[in-house]
Amino acid sequence: MVNLNLLTVFISAITIILSSNSKCDAKCAFEAIFNFGDSNSDTGGFFAAFPPQPSPYGMTYFNKPVGRPSDGRLYLDFLAQALGLPFVSPYLQSIGSDYKHGANFATSASTVLMPPESLFVSGTSPFYLTVQLNQMKQFKAKVEEFHSSGRHTNNLPQPDIFGKSLYTIYIGQNDFTSNLTSLGLQGVKQYLPQVVSQIGNTIKQLYELGGRTFMVLNLAPIGCYPTFLVELPHGNTTSDIDAYGCLIPYNNAVDEYNKMLRETLRQLRKELVNANVVYFDSNSVLLDIFQHPKSHGMKYGTKACCGHGGGAYNFNPKVWCGYSNFINGEKITAKACNDPQNYVSWDGMHLTEAANKLLTNAVLNMNNNNGSSYLDPPSFSFHQFCDIRPITDC
Repeated sequence: MVNLNLLTVFISAITIILSSNSKCDAKCAFEAIFNFGDSNSDTGGFFAAFPPQPSPYGMTYFNKPVGRPSDGRLYLDFLAQALGLPFVSPYLQSIGSDYKHGANFATSASTVLMPPESLFVSGTSPFYLTVQLNQMKQFKAKVEEFHSSGRHTNNLPQPDIFGKSLYTIYIGQNDFTSNLTSLGLQGVKQYLPQVVSQIGNTIKQLYELGGRTFMVLNLAPIGCYPTFLVELPHGNTTSDIDAYGCLIPYNNAVDEYNKMLRETLRQLRKELVNANVVYFDSNSVLLDIFQHPKSHGMKYGTKACCGHGGGAYNFNPKVWCGYSNFINGEKITAKACNDPQNYVSWDGMHLTEAANKLLTNAVLNMNNNNGSSYLDPPSFSFHQFCDIRPITDC
């Protein structure tokens, strides 16, 4: 006779295991995701190559640091879950990675253009976009070589996966911000056309590798991030700050860049007639969240959850989230808040899991409050390719 109490416990345990799976049960034409980018979509690449990430990163979802610059999941994680795919493994992480459903070439601090100095001098990653592209080419060549030799593995995809994949690109922020202090806005604007051109060239090369669906995210409103509100020069004049506390000149400059990027992708669409080249206006989504956090179920827009100093921004450039430093003879540690779900900014430069979820919802649901699409072309929809589960169920 079956013990009903034991059966109840068993069923409950199975339910918990299934609900904690890293993907939703969704059917999708995209069998893999190949991602290129910086910290906004880095699922562990940077910290697979460099020193370990400290706590409290990962505190909300993973309960430990897993290389993501957030308290939990990133937009890329939520996107994968909604498409019924597992989390995308970092290409640089050799242990525990599974590449059957794609690979993530993004690393924190990455740029589009080749950095002029090393990571330890300039702070920018050596894994810039061309390196990530070359890693992708090597990955494809190795997959084809492996299968042609007759060998089998559970960790690599089939050679035809590259035409059945979604290619996502979220990069350019570090090209924009890394030289703002030294060159100023006008100096940075001089080389931004090169950044846009390189992104377009990367898509062309990915197309030659078999890619047919590409989504490029534009730049976020950096003038609303606590890091830049504290560090970027703005003369402390109220005319430079809008009613929501964001820096107007920097957000305007980002808008100019985003217009260039959008137009480049539109022209590219004409060249690659058999491809979907999609522009996602993440800037508009995030700007609204930063400016109206309460409308999205949050409390704080331009204030970091994890930082030091309190005040309007809770950010001190001398002590980053999770680290300690001596300031005026006193050891200071930047700690996390207890309610990251109420913050847009996690550590001053990156989004909380809650904000990343909102960003992904905008990708999947397409329409903004005005009824227009965040995607260009507006006719593109993931619902055309996938039976998407709401990410709130994941």
